[in-house]
Amino acid sequence: MSRYCLLELLLLLAVFSLSACGDSSPAIPSGEFSTLSYNVAGLPQEVSQENPKDHIPLISPLINEYDIVVTQEDFDWWQPALDALDFANYHTRLRAQTDFPYQSERHPGPEAVGLDWEADRPTLMVGDGLGLLSRFPFDEFRRIPWGSCATAAADCLAMKGFAMARVELEPGFKVDVYTLHAEAGGEADDNEARALGFDQLAVYIQTNSEGHAIILGGDTNLHTEPESDDTDNREDARVWREFLQRTDLSDVCEFLQCADNTRIDKFAFRGVSTLTLEPLSWQFLADTFVDAAGEPLSDHEPLLVEWRWTGPEG
Repeated sequence: MSRYCLLELLLLLAVFSLSACGDSSPAIPSGEFSTLSYNVAGLPQEVSQENPKDHIPLISPLINEYDIVVTQEDFDWWQPALDALDFANYHTRLRAQTDFPYQSERHPGPEAVGLDWEADRPTLMVGDGLGLLSRFPFDEFRRIPWGSCATAAADCLAMKGFAMARVELEPGFKVDVYTLHAEAGGEADDNEARALGFDQLAVYIQTNSEGHAIILGGDTNLHTEPESDDTDNREDARVWREFLQRTDLSDVCEFLQCADNTRIDKFAFRGVSTLTLEPLSWQFLADTFVDAAGEPLSDHEPLLVEWRWTGPEG
């Protein structure tokens, strides 16, 4: 073989090698997962209009179908006077048939979350009712009580607020998961306390989740019908819209152009350059979480959102 043929052969082999290397570039990291937000109506049977004593154990195995579950009214702290009530077992029963490897710890009490309950909540009886169950590992579940409450809807009886944990979907890819239970009621004091709560949450997100992807789900107690004739509903829509703008979050229902965005249980999200989030579906599970007679297991339907996440190229 002449040296010229040998050179041509070497050049061809080099081109083939470079082409093969280009085809074997590493795949962009990505994945799919589901989130469920559920107010489980865990008030004591003695005062509840629902049937938590029988229904909460039925909820337990059903939530195993999902990857990340955030709960409200899942009370795991209460005054000792309530120990004698069967209510004190609801939190344990909710988890009795679950198989999540990562779960939030029990509420540490008012002092541990910076609440001067004798001054701020003199009628305090129960915790914040917030919980997180996950297929993915997460760091500390940080609980923050609202800075104010109103007595009209009995919200001062609880440490209602919001909570956050940084969830690792895959090594190196994390999302801040928030859950909340906002002030209830429709009196002027309730509306003011609820608006102040969303202001508090926006400031917390701006301070603690800068540069991080976010998924936020929970019971907002906001009726967001912007065209409603009801003044309170228009005000709720304003509070939600301003909160989303301040935090650069998007309402999942609006993003997917779903048919009904008036429900108070909501999900919102934002992606960042290092972790893109895309909602794939949004659905209230009206027919799944029911008892043998077809009765709902809570006064809220659980809200399911399915997601695709994608890491950066290269």
